[in-house]
Amino acid sequence: MPITTDGKSTLENILEGCRNGNSKSQELLYKQFYGFAMGVCVRYTRTREEAVEVLNDGFLKVFTNAGKIDLNKSFKSWLRRVMVNTALDYYRQHSKHYFHSDLQIAENLNTDTSGPIDEINHEQLVALIQNLSPAYRMVFNLFVIDGYSHDEIGEMLGISVGTSKSNLARARLNLREMLNKL
Repeated sequence: MPITTDGKSTLENILEGCRNGNSKSQELLYKQFYGFAMGVCVRYTRTREEAVEVLNDGFLKVFTNAGKIDLNKSFKSWLRRVMVNTALDYYRQHSKHYFHSDLQIAENLNTDTSGPIDEINHEQLVALIQNLSPAYRMVFNLFVIDGYSHDEIGEMLGISVGTSKSNLARARLNLREMLNKL
């Protein structure tokens, strides 16, 4: 971060502006961390539209709670946690709608990607993960990508540790099957 004349980094100045409700600071923060936050949201949602909704809800929480940000800790870590929690809230609110589509997804584990396994790129891998059922995708992302324990996942999602472990095993199995189809 560039340093200003008063010795504060640009991020500190932006966050201070957000604390004061400055819309220009909020816009700057949104633009600066859009890509990072969107990357987190995409992992936890089924579609880009859902990811944008989670992203916007997450940034609203960031702006509302800007006074709680500890500048001695990593802002990105705090932002990621806000986005993950917002995605989990979104999932809980919409999980009843996902159940019906889970059956369709289970029948159609087909993807639009093609090519040898050694040429799979990041976008294809994200697409494969998004083809997992919502319950499997949540546990997979929380455990494999974000490093939460099964105890923490169970508490976050309101499921047992055994269910978390089972969902992870099934997510890995489904991913393996999808990769074999490539």
